[in-house]
Amino acid sequence: MSSGLNSNPFRVIPPYPTFQVEFFTNERSLKQRLQLYFIKNQRSSLRIRLFNFVLKTLTCLLYVIRVVLEEGDPIKAECVTPSSSLNTSSPEPKSAEPGTIEWDCIWWVNRHLALYTIHVIIAFISLFQTILLTYLSYKGNIRQQLIRWTFILEIITTVPFIATLLWHSQLKNLFIPVFLNMWLAKSILEHIFNDVHRVINRAQSPLSHQLTVLMATIITIIFISACGIQHLQRGSAAHLTPFDSLWLVIVTFSTVGYGDISPDIWPSRLFMMLMICVSLTVLPMQLEKCMYTWVERKKKGGSYSRHRAQTEKHVVVCATHLLTDTVMDFLNEFYAHPKLQGYYVVLLSPSEMEESLKIILQIPIWAQRVIYIKGSALKDFDLQRCRMQEAEGCFILASRTHSDRTVADEHTILRSWAIRDHSPGVDQYVQLFRPEHKFHVKFAKHVVCEDEFKYALLAYNCLCPGTSALITLLLHTSRGDEGNCGKEDWQKLYGKCSGNEIYEIQLYKSIFFKDYCGKSFSYASFNAHRRYGVCLIGVNSNDENSKLLLNPGPHYNLQEGDTLFYLSITKEEHSSLSQKEANADEGIASMVAGVGSAALNIAKVNTEGVQAQLPTVSASASTGVEINNHFLSPNPDRVLPRRKPSIAPVAEKVGDEVHIELTPIDLSRPSHSQHTLHSLIMESPSPTDDVVDPLWHSHSSGSDIKVDVPPVAPYIGKGLHLCHLMRNPRPICCLQLTKVCQHCEHRHPREYNWRNRAIIIASANTSNGLYNFILPLRSQCLKQLDLRPIVLFLEHEPERHFKETIRHFPMVYWITGSIDRLDDWLKAGINYADNMVVVNKETSNSIEDDYLSDCNTIVAVQTLFKLFPGAKIITELSQSSNMRFMHFRADDDYALALSKLEKEVKRKGSHMSYMFRLPFSAGDVFSASMLDTLLYQAFVKDYLSTIVRLMCGIDQGKDSGFLTCIKIGEDEQWLNTYGRVYQKLCSNNGAIPIGIYRTRQPGTFSTSVSVDKLDNEDAVSRNSDREKEEISQLVKGCMLSLNMPPNDYNCSSDEKHSQVSYVIINPGYDLALEKGDIIYVLRPASKRHKDRYEQKFPANSYDRPTDRQTNSSQECLDEQVDVTEDTFLLTNQNAESVNNNDPNCNRRHAAKH
Repeated sequence: MSSGLNSNPFRVIPPYPTFQVEFFTNERSLKQRLQLYFIKNQRSSLRIRLFNFVLKTLTCLLYVIRVVLEEGDPIKAECVTPSSSLNTSSPEPKSAEPGTIEWDCIWWVNRHLALYTIHVIIAFISLFQTILLTYLSYKGNIRQQLIRWTFILEIITTVPFIATLLWHSQLKNLFIPVFLNMWLAKSILEHIFNDVHRVINRAQSPLSHQLTVLMATIITIIFISACGIQHLQRGSAAHLTPFDSLWLVIVTFSTVGYGDISPDIWPSRLFMMLMICVSLTVLPMQLEKCMYTWVERKKKGGSYSRHRAQTEKHVVVCATHLLTDTVMDFLNEFYAHPKLQGYYVVLLSPSEMEESLKIILQIPIWAQRVIYIKGSALKDFDLQRCRMQEAEGCFILASRTHSDRTVADEHTILRSWAIRDHSPGVDQYVQLFRPEHKFHVKFAKHVVCEDEFKYALLAYNCLCPGTSALITLLLHTSRGDEGNCGKEDWQKLYGKCSGNEIYEIQLYKSIFFKDYCGKSFSYASFNAHRRYGVCLIGVNSNDENSKLLLNPGPHYNLQEGDTLFYLSITKEEHSSLSQKEANADEGIASMVAGVGSAALNIAKVNTEGVQAQLPTVSASASTGVEINNHFLSPNPDRVLPRRKPSIAPVAEKVGDEVHIELTPIDLSRPSHSQHTLHSLIMESPSPTDDVVDPLWHSHSSGSDIKVDVPPVAPYIGKGLHLCHLMRNPRPICCLQLTKVCQHCEHRHPREYNWRNRAIIIASANTSNGLYNFILPLRSQCLKQLDLRPIVLFLEHEPERHFKETIRHFPMVYWITGSIDRLDDWLKAGINYADNMVVVNKETSNSIEDDYLSDCNTIVAVQTLFKLFPGAKIITELSQSSNMRFMHFRADDDYALALSKLEKEVKRKGSHMSYMFRLPFSAGDVFSASMLDTLLYQAFVKDYLSTIVRLMCGIDQGKDSGFLTCIKIGEDEQWLNTYGRVYQKLCSNNGAIPIGIYRTRQPGTFSTSVSVDKLDNEDAVSRNSDREKEEISQLVKGCMLSLNMPPNDYNCSSDEKHSQVSYVIINPGYDLALEKGDIIYVLRPASKRHKDRYEQKFPANSYDRPTDRQTNSSQECLDEQVDVTEDTFLLTNQNAESVNNNDPNCNRRHAAKH
């Protein structure tokens, strides 16, 4: 039977029964519902507690009303017994004798019927609620519920009123201590605070909570004591009014004890003793909580007030460690701008402040505007304490104390993400170390990568000396008051010009530039500098996709909506020039600027920048205006100098034809990248820039070097750069400098026979930032013959991907070694290098003292300074205060005098007290901490980061110029002043000078020397000669052991150690030039540059070109032949003939590696 049923495939299976399941049925009971309403539900429990608080407060108020009514009627104030209450006639007043106790007056009071009724109703409600809550909170231990002091007080203040209903006539006037409800009200208030925080989901300040509870406790004790002593004194002959009892309690608790009022019966005295014990027990506990909360708040900081956040502006600074120098640098730079004076600064850090920083922030100037909060940016609670959503901006600083920069960047990235998630509308200013991490925070408004700027500045220091000092002075906020502290002429000039900064203004709003609307950029820059002393360096048009351009050249005509960027001591809005003064000078200035073919005869003026007399103007029939400059002379019989060669005027607009006759000057080939002024001018004989510029580009066809975009980038987010690259990448085995392989048999740097001397960079780690060191040194702006070999002196072998990157660049090598070993420096080719760049180690050498982190670098560089006196060493330090140890000589009186000047400048409040140190002013030392100012300034000057990136070669643009330098030689002595150089550059090729790097020869500064001191110096000189001989023997012996020719070592001391080099930013028009001055120039992009950009990066294309496109475009570019370039090469055969006939040169061109 069963088998038959199982075998039937069509058997109908009955459906399974379904059930409806109800969850959480336990919460449907009456008890659970009551618990949900009275306890679990936050909002309903808050309403119930508020209702109870009102009831308890009302009972205390009714008690005070009863006492006041009794005091107002003397008969009612007397004792009222149950028998007297039954008597309708007025009672006889009773008075107790002194020393006796009237117990009836204590046990019975006169209570009005209305007050009694209200008390009874409140008692019923309170007792019912107390019993209900006790039942709902019962958890198996009834004893624990009944012995709670709140339950006991509820029974004392409610049950007697309910009991009086049974014997209303006898117990109606029974005294009940209703004033004890004040203690219950205080307890309910504490629970209300907790419920409010939960309901509104916002935590109040713990300190304010504790202080509120403390004040409530004090008020409660005083109220209970005053009510109790007043009632007990009814049994004495000396009755107390409510005010007298309050006076007695306050005097007693304050330990003053005047003695005018005192209890005279033992119940009153016993009550006061009991209340004193209660106060000595409860108040210290509350004070302890408040002090603990206050101490913790001091450690963690406070909170930024919501009301202040709604009415005032503030910024938040997030950092792992709040170092004193970092915080003070930020505050000084941030509050240097007038419009930021009303801002508040909130410091958010998980670590505590340094003791020195705590003392500094107590100064009134900072205490009112700086708020410290200990917390983490990863917690929403701490971000809410900072009022991050209402902040104007957030600065996220990287931790320099962390030994691993990659981990420090990861911390910064997480903070940035957390702030973005919490407050997406807040602008972020992020500081990173590694460039490969930038794309993680691309949503930030400004990102400053230290390795990008640091290595680019170090590279530009090798091309243009003093670039690090130039950029640092431009970034820092200063008024130029440092020059007032100087005692020598160079100190005054250097300090005054250091106050120049970069500002922006729209053309139609400007007094300086509005007259040049429609004129060429070069014309406006030259004439604005001549008239007002400001240097126009960049422009940003009002187009939708426009970009900031540095010196777009004479082809660019200014428009009314353009935003101009200029160098000046102060903003145009803060200058004292009035519209009336500008109009008064407009006639002369316009004639000077708009002169046709007239020549300017400018005599040499004093170095201190004495203002010259305005030129005299006279009408001329031929040219319309004839201008001759005649300067006042202190000697009336002085013979005027002969007329200088004429300078062509600057063209007003593109297309103006200006005929120039240059005085014939012999063209001498410049050294490396420092070109002479004449060679720079002769490169572009026409201001229209329609000719190819051969000095800055490769000129030989069939060369192994091409100009292209690097096919391999070490990290994401690197911009597209046109660089000199190898047509065929070198084998990786040929990258190691001293390694012999099948492609290269060179064992020493000397065997390479480099055309130019090398650049050595010593770095402990192979970071991707080294890529930014190579790019400026292989930029398309450099001439191929001026490329210098780059030797990467590393402690560890670079990784494979880094080798793949550098193999595409010509003459880039690597070698392993230590900066502490002489053998490694000799192998790296220090005898064949012009510049040695030493990068500080990232790991700290001293955990106890951060200022000792540079000790290894300083001692190693000092050793090189002794062993190789003629070497140009550029050092990077982590602490700017350690600059004083660079090139340290204990017997150098001039350095000691500069040390005193540094202390004086710092005492007067300067933020750049180290600026007069010779290594800094010469650009021989650089601290990455100086770049922090770039991030701080970005809050006000959002354009500053873009300008610095263009100057340092980090970014390139099709129409944007680039920074270079030229040297004033003997052939340029006829250009007496800086203004004539300005006009010469603008009129010929549109280049704009922005500053001077000047070096004073020994003997230009005076020192007082005594006879004994001269004798001591002779002895020191003799010891120094013996030391030099020992050093020479040591180095040459080491070179012999390495099979190097010892004659390549130069042990003679270089004169530069006794020279003073400094930077003059935007000097005056009449500043006299000196032989050897190096002019910083913003040169516009040539036609060849623009053609390359158009071919490599077509319009509306932002993608990296493919290899096929790159190769094809390069072949087309190499096939172009420019007649002007060939003509230029023919005119420079003398300069190149030596190199073309040199067999070593031909062998170098044939090398493939």
